[in-house]
Amino acid sequence: MQYIKKVFARSLRKEQTREEAIVWNLLRNRKFMNLKFRRQHDIEGFIVDFYCHELKLAVEIDGKNHDKQKDYDELRQELILSKGIRFVRVTNDEVNRDYNILFERIRDFVA
Repeated sequence: MQYIKKVFARSLRKEQTREEAIVWNLLRNRKFMNLKFRRQHDIEGFIVDFYCHELKLAVEIDGKNHDKQKDYDELRQELILSKGIRFVRVTNDEVNRDYNILFERIRDFVA
């Protein structure tokens, strides 16, 4: 099972959306607030777009597919929240309009 999760996460990294690529370029290599982020990270069997272990923070970029799976996303988020991990969510539109929205939300979380 662990192997399957790793393969799935790897495939998501290879097939990232345009918005995920933008955010990854902004977060990778400790570019933002010197925080270490991982992409397509497995938490309790669920894959989150980005994860900062230091802050116990999951960052999700919500595209059109999230509208179709709202119930699943809510259940998934509740289960991950129960592990003490918090969420910051932004939409594809927000990333495309002004990615600083994401930075503001993370800064608000840290403050």
